Amino acid sequence: MQYLFVRDHGHALTALLAICLLLLGASVSAQDDMDTLDPTGPMPYDIVEYWAEPFAEPGFSWGGNSGVHVETDDRILIVQRGETKLPDPVPEEYKHFPGSLGWNVIQGQGRTWQNLMYVMNSEGEVQEIWNQWDHLWDGTDGPGPHRLRVSPYDPERRAWVIDETNHVIYVFSQDGKHLIRMLGEKGVSASDETHFGLPQDVTFLPDGHVLVADGLENTRVVILNPEGQYVGEFGSAGEAPGQFQSVHGIAMGPDNKVYVVDRNAMNIQVFRQTNAGQDGETPQFEFDARWQGPDFPLDIIVNEDYAWVTDIRPPKIIQFDLEGNHVYTWLLPAEGPTKWLEMHSFAVDSQGNLYGTDNQYARPQKLIPRADADPKHLIGPQYVP
Repeated sequence: MQYLFVRDHGHALTALLAICLLLLGASVSAQDDMDTLDPTGPMPYDIVEYWAEPFAEPGFSWGGNSGVHVETDDRILIVQRGETKLPDPVPEEYKHFPGSLGWNVIQGQGRTWQNLMYVMNSEGEVQEIWNQWDHLWDGTDGPGPHRLRVSPYDPERRAWVIDETNHVIYVFSQDGKHLIRMLGEKGVSASDETHFGLPQDVTFLPDGHVLVADGLENTRVVILNPEGQYVGEFGSAGEAPGQFQSVHGIAMGPDNKVYVVDRNAMNIQVFRQTNAGQDGETPQFEFDARWQGPDFPLDIIVNEDYAWVTDIRPPKIIQFDLEGNHVYTWLLPAEGPTKWLEMHSFAVDSQGNLYGTDNQYARPQKLIPRADADPKHLIGPQYVP
């Protein structure tokens, strides 16, 4: 797929939208300057040049790196959308990743279905390659796996890989040796209780329930019980509060709130669980707020005080407080050896290092906090109650 960016810069339209949302009982972020999102300031990180050591065979390079999870400070799980076959001979300007050639690999140029899942240490050295599962994507016509998540409440630390193109979710053992479960029907899109439609992400509740961001076709959040069975859903297609144009990312936050990234509507919607603490009941959610401001939001990390959103046009990180007020924006470099086109997913280790995956220029990168950075702008680990 190729992203299409559409945006209305009219402040009159923004004001009218805010009035309509207030009449509907929605809480709208105090941020109304959708053009600049000031303050914008220096990046609070240094990027390690060419951190990830290539492990592809000669003639191949990274594919679109779409998901990352920090299991420990020295065990980083990454999923990519296959590898990219390079020209023969390899051009002199090639510098270890397809983006150095100006390639946007999400368009499918040179894609091969190999080495989709791998594990790196903090030095960027590959530790494991789960290529025994590459066959799951053989013949896939599309970008393939979209995200990788692990529940912080799961003692087995199983890895959930969300396969957008095939409309399924795979659950692997923590060591990658076993495929434990497949949710959905491979290659079949539907909006019933046993199918998904271009699913994008998952997040986990402390009681074992799973919320599925489903997705780009179904525009809903599906609620699964701890056994992976459908027990409910919320959201629908539309523009009203609680409705979506897409459901691209999802994360838990404090006070039993869930944050949903609506990529195509360019906002974040917040939902509150109304029956938290009632053991044995299916979680129920109601709309709480909608945050305006992002251009094309992709992923979100929420901690006790703030939420950080990856965004593109241009590539950047936007920070909000949990009331939806914009706090800070910093831009990712668009040129040079550390350049980005799209930080599709990101995760933080216990030392505060940030790992991001570029879905279009194709590679993972590591960002280290600057000594002079304002600590409040550094991205915190994902909230776990």
